[in-house]
Amino acid sequence: MCGSGRGRSGTRPRGGRVGDSAVVVGAGIAGLASAIALARTGWRVTVLERSADLGEVGAGLAMSRNAVAAFRGLGFDDDDVAALGYPTWAGGTYDLHGRPILALPDTPATRATVSLVGVHRHRLHAALHRRALDSGVAIITGVPVAAVDPGAPQGASAVVDGREAELVVGADGIRSAMRAAVFPDARPVYSGFSSWRAIAPGAFGDTALRQYWGPRAEFGILRVSDDETYWYGYVAMPQHTVLDDELTAAKAGFARWTPAVREVMDATPPDAVLRHEVDHLPGGVPRYTTGRVVLVGDAAHGTLPTMGQGAATALEDGLCLGLLVGEPVRAGGRLGPALAGFDAARRPRCRALARASVASGRIGAHLGGGWRQTGRNALMRLTPATAVLRGARAAMGWTPPEPAAPVR
Repeated sequence: MCGSGRGRSGTRPRGGRVGDSAVVVGAGIAGLASAIALARTGWRVTVLERSADLGEVGAGLAMSRNAVAAFRGLGFDDDDVAALGYPTWAGGTYDLHGRPILALPDTPATRATVSLVGVHRHRLHAALHRRALDSGVAIITGVPVAAVDPGAPQGASAVVDGREAELVVGADGIRSAMRAAVFPDARPVYSGFSSWRAIAPGAFGDTALRQYWGPRAEFGILRVSDDETYWYGYVAMPQHTVLDDELTAAKAGFARWTPAVREVMDATPPDAVLRHEVDHLPGGVPRYTTGRVVLVGDAAHGTLPTMGQGAATALEDGLCLGLLVGEPVRAGGRLGPALAGFDAARRPRCRALARASVASGRIGAHLGGGWRQTGRNALMRLTPATAVLRGARAAMGWTPPEPAAPVR
């Protein structure tokens, strides 16, 4: 539960000037990115992870231009980006039979706008983990955090899991205990969809990301290395569905789809298939900060996956935490204005992406069958690719901000 903001007994107000201790709750992409960004500005950072074993649960992801920009902002170079995975681009959408709905032309302009790196999540997480350790971040596993006293930016320090901290970062995902403590009314809800994910050995599909839309379903195929292919099957499904064999169920669900879909599933070992129910956070939280606590990643703005921006915004949040909070505060600025600046920079963008994800789902994977499919497909085939690219630039054209000036 959330405390009163006074801090634990014996904690004295510090006049709004923060020392250099930060606790990050959660060691996923958002948490490690936040830890790295703060450590690079001179903070002493401890990461608390509830799982006993550190590692990213997942299969693959498409790192868009903004995700790569944020990754570079954390101190990674060209070689680090190249080591993540497979350079590619978004090739557009197709119907379940493999016919183009809105295929993007293979031109230099298209590739520059919707360039991607197909990444195995474990490789991205491992790169962030190594960089965090190299930056002096302490990572403690097996520590579930359920209570936080957020303190006050111009007063008492925060207290989390018995640890006093000048800044606490809630990066513990869509079912965030930190968010539940400080914003108990902001609860995730089930989207009505579940998602299978897997990495198949071998090269399948096109060299570009292919996304197939059918009635209340979507399938995607993406290379993540020369000899590994990531796929996902996103389908409407009752909540808490239990399946005896995930791969068999996925094959049955997509049995009538294009051969490209069936081929990549046929090459997948059964134990490589994961499935998770897709929750999201409608409306997000009223603000990303309270007291000395700041929320990042899915804890702040868990969105539908229909825009593919979850990992990207997690990386953006982490980098911006260093640029807009870590750096100005270490330069002598007050924490309160720095946190307000972070909220003002991040919340409008992430809310816009969340709304766009809902809209994308309505016309895409969430759309029902029959005339809805044929009507949607016919209209989208009339849409110029330039309109799609303009929308992509709004989401993927993000670049890191300049470090904030300290407010004393």
